[in-house]
Amino acid sequence: MAVLGSLIKGFIELSDTFSSETNPVESQKNVLKELLTTAKNTAFGKHYNFEAILASENIEEAFSKAVPYFDYHNMYQSWWYKLHDGQINVTWPGDLTYFALSSGTTGKTSKRIPVTDAMIAAIRKSGIKQVLALKNFDFPADFFEKEIMMLGSSTDLNEHNDFLEGEISGISASNIPFWFKGYYKPGENIAKIDDWDTRVLQIAKRAKDWDIGALSGIPSWIELMLQKVIDYHNLNTIHDIWPNLTVYTSGGVAFGPYEKSFHALMGKPVTVIDTYLASEGYLATQTRPESSAMSLNTNHGIYFEFVPFKPEFINQDGSLTQNAPVVTLENVELEQDYVLIISTVSGAWRYLIGDTIEFTDIERAEIKITGRTKFFLNTVGSQLSVNKMDAAMKTLENTFSTKITEYTICAKRAEDNEFYHFWYIGADNTNLNETDVAIALDDALKTANKNYKVARSKALKGVKVTLVSPDMFYEWNAKNKKKGGQVKMERVMGEETFKAWETFIKAQY
Repeated sequence: MAVLGSLIKGFIELSDTFSSETNPVESQKNVLKELLTTAKNTAFGKHYNFEAILASENIEEAFSKAVPYFDYHNMYQSWWYKLHDGQINVTWPGDLTYFALSSGTTGKTSKRIPVTDAMIAAIRKSGIKQVLALKNFDFPADFFEKEIMMLGSSTDLNEHNDFLEGEISGISASNIPFWFKGYYKPGENIAKIDDWDTRVLQIAKRAKDWDIGALSGIPSWIELMLQKVIDYHNLNTIHDIWPNLTVYTSGGVAFGPYEKSFHALMGKPVTVIDTYLASEGYLATQTRPESSAMSLNTNHGIYFEFVPFKPEFINQDGSLTQNAPVVTLENVELEQDYVLIISTVSGAWRYLIGDTIEFTDIERAEIKITGRTKFFLNTVGSQLSVNKMDAAMKTLENTFSTKITEYTICAKRAEDNEFYHFWYIGADNTNLNETDVAIALDDALKTANKNYKVARSKALKGVKVTLVSPDMFYEWNAKNKKKGGQVKMERVMGEETFKAWETFIKAQY
């Protein structure tokens, strides 16, 4: 009998019984008030007169009127650069230990996002929320005795200007509670290995020594790790070596495009639980099995605002126009894409995180990620968001009985001076007829998006498809950024990046 597992499961159920239900709207009002109160004497708080905001009748409205929108670049150039000069109390009070490095999905230059002790505590609280939600999934008691493979970036953080720097997954893993270390794999020694391929090889070598019950990490890199373990031990599926693997906690990107290829590595069904951990904080987690949507962490150090995702509010670089209207959680609607804005205990204020979301259940504050503001393709009026592109990839998978894990697209003029959408698609079967795939893709997008259909009848001449191995996308990331961790593939490329991409692909074949 799984005695320890029964005790842990019982503790989770008991804790959940005594935990009070929170009202997301009221929680958000309290979080904003706490953020403003704590930061009112910082340089940022004095500049934007947080004292006056707190004294107003409607704090949410006063806050949105007083403080402009920030993206990373203007937040850094106006405020965060001061932290590297040794200044304190800039946008959040007190000393700072960590910076989360994030190259995101664009560019080679890493962003440096402050991570305060208060944010570490907030991430831990959100993690506890996720653990307590496991009660809803009714896992057997022995599941709670199995080990957890957390595949993130290296936990060997770099020292820079008296700070420790690394990706948020590495920072989080280096701060795991002492009682969790017995469950955590691949363990501290392997997790510190900076080189991705070396780290994954060590995981493959040790895999038979572990009884993994759960996986956690970005889908693309989890898949590569699992395939390495399978190949190293000459297995049919990952369950041949980890028979008790029951749960995969996804994060970083939408899981949908990886669903088919992920389950192909499994020998039996695995429960997928979505999470939303970004360099700026732990934003949401799936809490119930009947919905894949994620519940916003409304009570853990992050205040959310939402801008309707419409072309007139988005600049060419993906930033927001300053006149873009905003709504609070109290006033959001279903079936509407929103640009997500956050203010946090790390001193990010009205910060454009770059993601778009849609509410699936307002009362529960449940969302799904629908795309990126920079990946909104509106050339010649096509208005394609990432969720529409992802849906088209699923249609192609079903139509051609293939698996598609990665893709990228660029809208540009061809030799005939007409606009086309140029797609590179990472499929497991690259011998398909590319013209047939292009026609099917075009039809799928016309069906899913009326704006795309209109654009195709006017300025958008057509679709061109090139099929390549999914490995090309991973090697591109390795060349331009780094393998593993929080690294994600850019779904939409500008012409300059796309030219470099095509040069890279030609050199591989």
